[in-house]
Amino acid sequence: MDRPDLELVMAVKQHGSLVLAARAMRIAPSAVTKRLAALEARLGLRLFQRTTRRVSPTAEGETLCERAAHLLRAFDEVEAELRERQAEPAGPIRLAATFGFGRLWVGPALASFQARHPGIQVQLQLTEQLPDLTVEGFDGAIWLWDAPSDRAAEWVARRLASNQRVLVAAPDYLEQHGTPRTLQDLAAHACLVVRENGGGPGQRFDHWRLRRAGEAQVKHVPVNGPLSSNSGELVRDWCLAGHGIMLRSLWDIAPQLASGELVRVLPSYAMPEADVHWLAPYRPQTPRRIRLLVDFLAESFRREPWKRISAPSAPPAPRQKR
Repeated sequence: MDRPDLELVMAVKQHGSLVLAARAMRIAPSAVTKRLAALEARLGLRLFQRTTRRVSPTAEGETLCERAAHLLRAFDEVEAELRERQAEPAGPIRLAATFGFGRLWVGPALASFQARHPGIQVQLQLTEQLPDLTVEGFDGAIWLWDAPSDRAAEWVARRLASNQRVLVAAPDYLEQHGTPRTLQDLAAHACLVVRENGGGPGQRFDHWRLRRAGEAQVKHVPVNGPLSSNSGELVRDWCLAGHGIMLRSLWDIAPQLASGELVRVLPSYAMPEADVHWLAPYRPQTPRRIRLLVDFLAESFRREPWKRISAPSAPPAPRQKR
């Protein structure tokens, strides 16, 4: 059995008529009849029931058609991959990313990638909710969390970069209210809470999950304060204005740390498990243009460019007099 045989049975099933199948394949109806009869004789099976009104697959024919669909799709994917290798990659790529990281880091990276490959068209949708990539037709997402548990078996994930969320405050706030020396000291401070989605199941906005560098244990620290918002940018503005202590990703506050507008608080602690990931629906053959993009993003982010500028930390608190 070869590829034309598979195309023949698929055409007959799709159109339910030998005449219509012949018309779709641009061959004579008699040729379809002869080829189908020869295939059935060779297999020793009846693949289709024929009536004056309809041609429908038998159980054996249905099984063959199911396998034929997979095999023909594989043929097409192999041919497309071979064609791509001979030519400059081209075609559309549809992506999703979170607003903040997407605007500050993904957008510039995609512009550089597209400049390298002018035949590729990139469409980036910024959103706070991770879409159903398969249903909504996305090729992938650059996201700050791993694949959700209900999609882990259907999607592929690749870690692009680590993402530290650190404690920061404006120097003016620390000068007025003092610098925390322990996690317990945070209870006495105004903590600015970001109520964003995407933190995973069971997320509590009034608890910060923090881990000391070099330790495995994650501590849940209750926090409170008079100001909170679902906008990370607004909370950052409050922090810059000296209204409290914030837990924020390094990639988002790198310029302010470099300039000294913000300083690290309790610099040995950070929030774990919020790394940057590539998420995509599983597909047997990934187009070359998408493979090139993922490799480009991994190379662009693996050194965490937002950490290249050294950031000052809060000065140590003075020792208490005994």
